[in-house]
This record gives sequence, C-alpha cells and structure tokens, in this order.
Amino acid sequence: MSEPTFKQRARYWFDNTMSKGTKALIGWLTVITLALTAIGALFLAIAGGADGFGGTLWKSFIHILDAGTITGDEDGGPAMVVMFVTTIGGLVILSSLVGVLTTGLDAKLEDLRKGRSLVVEKDHTVILGWSDQVFIVISELVEANESEKRAVIAILADRDKVEMEDEIRTKIPNLKSTHVVCRTGDPADPDSIALVNASQAKSVIILTSAEDDPDAQLVRSLLAVTQGGNGIKCHVVGAVVEGRNLPAARLAGGRAAHIVDANDLMARLMVQTCRQSGLSVVYTDLLDFGGDEIYMVEEPGLFGRPLSQALHSYRTSSFIGVLTKEGRCIINPPSSASLQPGDKLILIAADDSAIQLDGSRPVIDESAIVARADHGNRPERTLILGWNAMSRMILEQLDQYVAPGSVTDVVSDHPDAPDAIRKIGPTMRVQGLNFKEDDTTDRVLLESLNPGSYNHIIALCSDDVAPQLADSKTLVTLLHLRDMAQRSNSRFKVVSEMADDRNRTLAQVTQADDFIVSDKLISLLLTQTAENPHLSQVFGQLFSPDGSEIYLKPAEHYVRPGVPVNFYTVAESARRRGETAIGYRVAALAKQAPDYGVHLNPDKGVQFMLQPGDKVIVLAED
Repeated sequence: MSEPTFKQRARYWFDNTMSKGTKALIGWLTVITLALTAIGALFLAIAGGADGFGGTLWKSFIHILDAGTITGDEDGGPAMVVMFVTTIGGLVILSSLVGVLTTGLDAKLEDLRKGRSLVVEKDHTVILGWSDQVFIVISELVEANESEKRAVIAILADRDKVEMEDEIRTKIPNLKSTHVVCRTGDPADPDSIALVNASQAKSVIILTSAEDDPDAQLVRSLLAVTQGGNGIKCHVVGAVVEGRNLPAARLAGGRAAHIVDANDLMARLMVQTCRQSGLSVVYTDLLDFGGDEIYMVEEPGLFGRPLSQALHSYRTSSFIGVLTKEGRCIINPPSSASLQPGDKLILIAADDSAIQLDGSRPVIDESAIVARADHGNRPERTLILGWNAMSRMILEQLDQYVAPGSVTDVVSDHPDAPDAIRKIGPTMRVQGLNFKEDDTTDRVLLESLNPGSYNHIIALCSDDVAPQLADSKTLVTLLHLRDMAQRSNSRFKVVSEMADDRNRTLAQVTQADDFIVSDKLISLLLTQTAENPHLSQVFGQLFSPDGSEIYLKPAEHYVRPGVPVNFYTVAESARRRGETAIGYRVAALAKQAPDYGVHLNPDKGVQFMLQPGDKVIVLAED
C-alpha cells in the first residue's frame, strides 16, 4: 500500500478530532467563529470601514452572534455585502452550536439514566447485586441511619437505574435521612464497582444472586472488590448457598470479608427455634434495627471489677458478654471474671444512646429467688414435613441437641428424600429416624400422624418446585395444622419456612408464633454484620450448639410465681446458676402478634409478676 497523502492524513486527523464528542465539536465551532470574525473584519476594512481594524473586528463578531444587528447598518455597498455574508455564516454557526449542545445534553442525560457516573461519597454503604433481599437491607439501614443527618447507600446491579429507583420508592416510600444512589453495572466487574466508590465505603454488602450458581457470582464479586493495591479498607459481607463453597469465598474475600453459610445458619435456626417456642421472635428482635440490638461499648469505670457488677450496672441495657482486647468474643462469661482495660462490654439496648451506666444500688428481692435445678433432658419427638437442601443439616443439628432415645419422623414426597434418609440414618448418634413418603398437604395424612403427640414440628419448603408453589404447599400445611390444633383445643409448636419473603404475612395468618423466612433473616444478619463486623462472632456463638445459646426456661426455676419482682432479681437468680438473663415471655400473650409475649431487655427497675408457664430468656450452656 502506498504512503498516505497529506489530504488523507489531514482527513484522518479531522475525523479523529470530530469523534471525540461534544467538546471537540464546540471547539471546532469556536475556531470557525474566530476565523469568520477575522475574515469578515478584514474584508470590511478593505471595503472602507472607518472604525479601524479593532472596530471592524468587534462589528464582525456582533453580526455573527446576533443576526438582527444587520438591520441597524447604515453602510452601503461592499460593506453591506460583507456584513450580510458574515451574518449568514453566524446563523449557520449558531444553529450548529444549538444542535451540538442539544445532542450533547441528550447524550449526557442518557448517560446519567444509564447510571454510569461516579458516586462521589465517603463512609457510605455499598450494595452489590439485586434481589428481594435489597429491600430488607435498605429498610434496616434506614432504621440504623435514622440518627444521622445524611447517610448514603450506593447500589450497583445489572439493571436499569431508573427501574431500580422507581422500585425502591414504591417498596420503601420513606427513606428518612438516607439517600439511595443506584448505578448500572456488573457487580463482579472492578470497573463497574469503581463507580460506587467502594474503596471509600464503610461497608460492602454482596447480595445472593438469582442466577443458577449464586456462589460463583459471590466469589467473582469478592475478587473484584478486594483486588487492587492495598486491598479494600472497609469490611465486606456476603452469604454462600452451598457450604462447600465457603472456603473458596473466604479465600476470595480475604481478611476484610465476613462470609456466612446461609443454609447451615438457617438449619441451626430452624432446630433451635423449633425446640423453643418464641425463640424466633427473640432472634428477629436482635437481628433487625427496629427494636433492641447488640452494641459493644468500652466502660473504663468498670475496669478491674467483676463482671457481676457489669450485669447490674445498666438499668435499660442487658449485659451478655465481653469482647476482649485481643478480639475474642465471650458470651455468658463467668460473673467472677474481671473486666480488663481494652475489653468491651457486649450489651443489648434499644439504641446506643440508651446505654448509660447506672450508679445506684440494684434492688434485689432475696426472698423471691428460688434455687431449683433443671430437670434432665428427656427424649423428644420431632416431625419434619417436607424436604429440601437444608434437611440433612437440620437432622445433624437435631442430633446434637436432643436426648438419647429421641425420634424424628420425616414426611415428604420429594424425589430425593428416600435415598437421602437411607444415607443419613446410620450417621445419627442419639435419635431414631423414620421416613414416610406422602403429600404433606393431605389433611387425612396429617390427622393420621397425630401432630399433637410431637414436641416439635418443622414445615419445610420443597426445592423441587417453583418457590411460589412451594410456599403455597407450606401455607396449606400450616392452615391444616392450626385448624387441627383449634379443633382439639391444643397448641402445636410449629416452625415454618417461606422461600419468598413476600409470603411471610400470609404465614402470620395461620397464627404461627414461630416462623423462619430464609432471605429475611440472612439479610438481617448481613446488615447487622455490615454495621458491626464483630457481631459475626456473637451470632456465630449464639447459633452454635457449643458454648452458650439462648434458651427460654420455666420462670418458676428462677423466682417465685405470682410475686412482684423486678428484673434485677431475675438476673441475679440466673447469675447464680451460671446464666445471663436477657428477658422473659408471658404465656398468656403467646398468641398476640407481633411480640408473642416476648419482653426482651426489660427495664430492670420496673416490677412485674411471672406466672406458672411463663419463661425467662437466658444465655446458658444447656
């Protein structure tokens, strides 16, 4: 090929310049305007302009900018022709300029609509991905940020920016002091993540993807967020669906990431809440920002003093543990241990502003305290209706809690259940396992099972059908169980699972005081951990069968029934048993939503009466 000519080179340079967009076009129009001004002034001077070159230059420039100026010209002949030509050139330039500006403005608006501009914020919360979880997370962050003057949430998802904003406004009309910014992009693309300025955020929440392999998307997003020079400075939270992917996710996230196993966590919660009616209300209260939350405070005034003093030093807050200066979390520590400098108290409070050290001496009624040992664990009967990916973990967790001689019956028409039961059965250490293949929505079947004879009932969503259909079957099962309970004038302890959080309100119609919605509680846990990364240790211990957990124990084991007492007295009785009391449950209110009789973190100075059947909520090892 021959060497390009000068004309071709010039044309190539001009094309490249024009392709640079609106700025380049305006630049060329400016050059043309100046050139036309100079040419017009030169010809006007030659035609006999009397104002000198400076005056003719200004006159030429005014004719270009304002076509109406020509009507005031008194010069005739050649000068008039020059000004007329200059004015026509000005009209062309101005019309071109208007067109260029309009096109540039439209392009800018379209670019803004696409959500591709940089989020110039600092100490904000970044959410990567989009699912039904996003509305729960935003709602909780709005509650958490209510005391701040201006808080920002930046969302990056592979969806239209305007659609995301419209949906958020519809689902959450009142954002209070929180400002939500949406951007469009791939949550696993570092360049897209840079748009939401994750490097200067206070936390990053990665939502569970709706694609076929959500854990692969999570790992990619973790790598995209944490890659770079010194790595990301804020903490990142996310959840894996399959436990086998947890090590890979933690490797991808590094030290900054707090990753939870969603199915394992939900299995633990299902087992704990099915065995104790009302426990899910306690966990929901601790996990959301609407009621009481867990805070960590440093209290120099208690350094060197026994933890028994910290237990009674807060009237409107409940002491539950210590975060040591080494970063180790201890739940329900020995009351004789002392608080060391650098340690932080772990407290339950309505708000951080409600945590105030009370210097007054607590009033404890020694005559109301009883010293009664708990009865030993007895064999239990558990009924599991339905089958899904969590079922194996639920059975394994049950085997760690129940007493020898316990029996669990599983009823499901899931195609994978028979083979799975045959494999799991021999691994059970203390409980027997029975299986019946049948439809759990069949009323005749449910009546034949005699559900009132079981200590605990778990209703699971099947994962071999669509989520809405699975929830519909679970709701039918719940309706049958509640109707049977009413007809027999008895009460079943039922824990149910909803695949879609939107069906949660329908589950409440069944009067079930305990229910688990996977997406909701996982979203709440991620949001709490995003606000305070140390809470991952706290909840990890509370949900584990090892160490101290939350129990609802008979009130008559702590104080005399029918006697007015304050919570200082209840807490002291629990302390002498090596436990930490954090609330109580009134049996008479067990069917009244939304608290179902649960009083978490009560005012310790207010007197109340506990009756037989009421429960004390404690942290204990068993």
